[in-house]
Amino acid sequence: MQPDSELMIGEVAALTGLPSKTIRYYEESGIIKNARRNDNRYRTYSQVDVQTLRFVAHARSLGFSLKDVGELLSLYRDRNRASKDVRRLALAHLADLDRRIADLRAMRNTISDLAQRCHGDDRPECPIIEELEGAPNRRKR
Repeated sequence: MQPDSELMIGEVAALTGLPSKTIRYYEESGIIKNARRNDNRYRTYSQVDVQTLRFVAHARSLGFSLKDVGELLSLYRDRNRASKDVRRLALAHLADLDRRIADLRAMRNTISDLAQRCHGDDRPECPIIEELEGAPNRRKR
C-alpha cells in the first residue's frame, strides 16, 4: 500500500479494528475530520486518517471519554504542546478511574454481604430483596 493511497472504510476498519459504524460516528461527532468522498460518493481515508483512528481507538480502550480524546488529539497534533497538559489529562482520568473502582468495590461488598446473609432456601425472606425495596441510593459502604 502506498503512503498516499486512498482506503475504503472497510479497509480502514480492518486496519484499525474499529467497526465502520464507529468510524462514521467519530466523523459525525467531530472526533475525526470528515472523510473525503470519491466520485461515487464512497468515503476514502488516508494513512494519516488510519493513524488518527488507531490513536482514538487506543485512547478509548483506556477509557478516555470522547471529550478527552478530542483534547488528546489536539495535543497530539500540536508539536509545540506542553507534556504537562497531556499529563494533566491522564491524571484526571486516573482519578476518575480510582473513583469508579472504589464505587465498584463498594457495590461488590454490598452485594457480597447481602448474598451471604440470604439463606438461599425455599423461604420468602431474603435480605437482597429487602435491601432493594428500601430507599433509593441507600447502599451500605
